[in-house]
Amino acid sequence: MQKQVFKILAKVNKIILPSYSKQQLDLAKANKLQMAIIGWRWFITKNALD
Repeated sequence: MQKQVFKILAKVNKIILPSYSKQQLDLAKANKLQMAIIGWRWFITKNALD
């Protein structure tokens, strides 16, 4: 059940949150909000994978 929740959150993240890799964002120049979004997306993606 928990895996399904993370998969749904991953799909929502893909639709709503910006993709900084496509924008070629330099992590050294990212502000705190951007770093928080990157961390959140990483956490959800890590847990959604099999």
